[in-house]
Amino acid sequence: MKFIDETIILVKAGNGGNGCLSFRREKYIPFGGPDGGDGGNGGSVVIKAKDGLNTLADFRNRSKFIAPNGKTGGGKNKKGKSGDDLIIDLPAGSVIYDLDTEELICDLEKDGQSIIIANGGEFGLGNARFKTSTNRAPRKTTDGKTGEDRQLKIVLKVLADVGLIGLPNVGKSSILAAISMAKPKIANYAFTTIHPNLGVVLISDYEKFVVADLPGLIVGASTGAGLGIQFLKHISRTRLLLHVIDVSKNQLDQIMKDVDIIAKELKDYDKELSQKDKWYVFNKIDSLDQDELKILKSYIAEKIQLNTYYTSALKKEGLDDLCKDIIEYLRDEMSDERI
Repeated sequence: MKFIDETIILVKAGNGGNGCLSFRREKYIPFGGPDGGDGGNGGSVVIKAKDGLNTLADFRNRSKFIAPNGKTGGGKNKKGKSGDDLIIDLPAGSVIYDLDTEELICDLEKDGQSIIIANGGEFGLGNARFKTSTNRAPRKTTDGKTGEDRQLKIVLKVLADVGLIGLPNVGKSSILAAISMAKPKIANYAFTTIHPNLGVVLISDYEKFVVADLPGLIVGASTGAGLGIQFLKHISRTRLLLHVIDVSKNQLDQIMKDVDIIAKELKDYDKELSQKDKWYVFNKIDSLDQDELKILKSYIAEKIQLNTYYTSALKKEGLDDLCKDIIEYLRDEMSDERI
C-alpha cells in the first residue's frame, strides 16, 4: 500500500430533522390537540484513532464524509429518528487542522482516542411544543438546524520511540531489518527508502520499542532537497535519534563531515528537533580490519565523547548492546515522566 502522510477532506454533519405539523384526529374527537413530534438530531462526524492503520492511503479516493440527516417528526408525537454518527478511523499519530483557519484541532496520539469534529444539527420542534392556554391549535413548527461542515488537513506523524536518520545508503534500513521483523527495501543505491519504515524491536515478552527508518537526508534537505525533508516531521515524536554514519570507506575527515551535515540540516529545519537526544551509530565496520577500527574509534573519541556505537548490520555486530542501551534509556525516560 502506498504511504501517504497528508490529506485534505471535507466533513459535513447531518442536518436536524424538521418538526411535524399534525393534529390529533380520532373518532368522536374531531378537534384534537396538536400532536406533531420533534425531528431527530443530525449525525455528528467523529474522528477516532485506530491501531493497525499506518497510512492515509484510504483517503486517496474519498475526500467527502457526510453524516446522515435527522428524520422529520411524525404525528402522534412521534420523534424523528436521529442520524447515526459518522466515525472516521485514522492512524494513531494523526494531527488534524482546520484548513481555513490553520487551527490545530486535535492530536490523536493513542488508540481509541476520539473527538467530535463536526456537530450534527439540532432537531426542529413539532407543533405540540407550542400549545398554550391561549393557543390550543398552534400551527407553528421549527426546522432542524444545519449540521456543521469544515475542511480538514490531516497530517500523519508516525509514532516511534527511536528514529534512524543519516545520509542516503548508510545502512539505516539494514539496521532496522537486523534488529526487528521489519522487511524494508534494501539496495546499494541512494534513496532506496522512499517513505518511513517502522519496526518493532522485542527485548523480552514485556519490553519492546518501535524504530522508524526515514529516507536519507542530503545537503540542502532543510530547504527541500532530496526526499528526507518530507518525512522529518515523523521524528518529532521520537524520544531518541540514532544518527547512522557509513564508515566503510574509512575516510576520517569525511566521516565527521557527514556528522556535521546532518546536524546542520536538523538545526536549519527545526531547532527543537536538533536538540533531541542523539546517539551516533558508526555502521559497516565489517569493511575495516582491526587496526583501522582501532584508529577510527580513537579518532571519533576525540570528536564525540558520548553515546557512540560501532556496528555491522550485515554481521549483526554491536546491535545487541545498542538495543540494550536503548531500552535502558527508554525505561529511564518513562520513569522520569511518571515522577
